[in-house]
Amino acid sequence: MKKIIQPFATINRQTFLMMVAVQVVITLLLWQVFSDGLIPKPGKVAEAFMHLLGSKLLLDNILVSLLLTLKAMLYSILITLLFAYLSVLPFFKSIAQFIVKCRYLTLTGLIFIFTLLTKDGSQLKLSLLVFGIVPFFVTSFLSVIVNINPQEYDLCKTLGYNHWQTLYEVIIIGKADQVFEILRQNFAISWLMITMVEGLSMSEGGIGTLLIKYNKYNDLTNVLALQLVIFMIGLCFDYLLGTIRHWLFPYSKLKTAKAS
Repeated sequence: MKKIIQPFATINRQTFLMMVAVQVVITLLLWQVFSDGLIPKPGKVAEAFMHLLGSKLLLDNILVSLLLTLKAMLYSILITLLFAYLSVLPFFKSIAQFIVKCRYLTLTGLIFIFTLLTKDGSQLKLSLLVFGIVPFFVTSFLSVIVNINPQEYDLCKTLGYNHWQTLYEVIIIGKADQVFEILRQNFAISWLMITMVEGLSMSEGGIGTLLIKYNKYNDLTNVLALQLVIFMIGLCFDYLLGTIRHWLFPYSKLKTAKAS
């Protein structure tokens, strides 16, 4: 038990699960004790959570949000791969670096421009979501390219590969597993932004629309219950993407084990 408070100590899975369980219990007890009349108690939130899970309204809105998120992720990863792979060319390197700097642009100041450029609310939400995600995707993948071991390039030169063959073998094929890891890491960003962009056009629904509705009427019980649903969906997708990566690229398990 002393290991849980020792720097750089390694604990087994059973100890870790027990520690997390104790932390969750302590958190719930503190929540129960210190919650006043404004903040709902855990029991009420749990009751609202179970009620939401059994409602068709939640399922319909989740499907709308997931469809929009997955579509934005697909477009974002295609744009990212295009500019990241081409970033090894001097002409496109500056463009890729500019996209990275776009992380500091706020979507709020660009809503009017995107409204003029898109036909309807659905395209507006998709465009804003893609614009907000791509800079983080490109940043992550460029860091992978920068940190490639120079020996990998030297090996390709030794084998007589030209520049395009080296690009294909070292970056496109050699780092394919990293694409899924970047996708998994940055899914949280898109899932976080979905509630914001859905508030711009609420006619199609979505969990963002539902969350705004509950906030409007100060229904904190359902707000917290819906936040719990959003959190759990995010965890499920994080696990799913990690599992798909290990299934498609079994050698990534060795990298993960070595890193840990």
